[in-house]
Amino acid sequence: MAIPKRVEEAMNHQLGFEFHSAYVYLGMSAYCEAQSLPGFATWLRAQYQEELEHAVKFYSFILDRGGRVTLDAIEKPPTDYKSPLAVFEAALANEESVTAAIDDLYTLTGEERDYASQAFLNWFVTEQVEEEKIVGDVVDSLRRVGEKGEALFLLDRELGNRSG
Repeated sequence: MAIPKRVEEAMNHQLGFEFHSAYVYLGMSAYCEAQSLPGFATWLRAQYQEELEHAVKFYSFILDRGGRVTLDAIEKPPTDYKSPLAVFEAALANEESVTAAIDDLYTLTGEERDYASQAFLNWFVTEQVEEEKIVGDVVDSLRRVGEKGEALFLLDRELGNRSG
């Protein structure tokens, strides 16, 4: 069964959203590099890669269902922030926006009775719970350790050990 037109359009929109999300993380990584926080930068580059993988999943799924992929322009992301905490608060807001978009897409697939797309989206629904928790934990840690000093250095080092 071919992908319903409304779902195809919404999935193409989500594809663009995932690419934009990746771009946002890359901008955050660039900020952290400029602030001599290589661990934060590494962690954010890993997030960038993960968002690209999410985009490719949407790309492939649209094609697998006989749909047509459309690629829109990607908005320039911010690359300047007030602090590491501001970076991760923005990252959390970004993840919450992705979650809302996935939820809307899931609702649409139910309305369209497109159960194949709904099954595909189940992975993303679960993934977003994990993403919000992980980024929220970093926000909480930054609030505890503050903006300077040894604790920030240690958190930077810890985040730099992310394996993927």
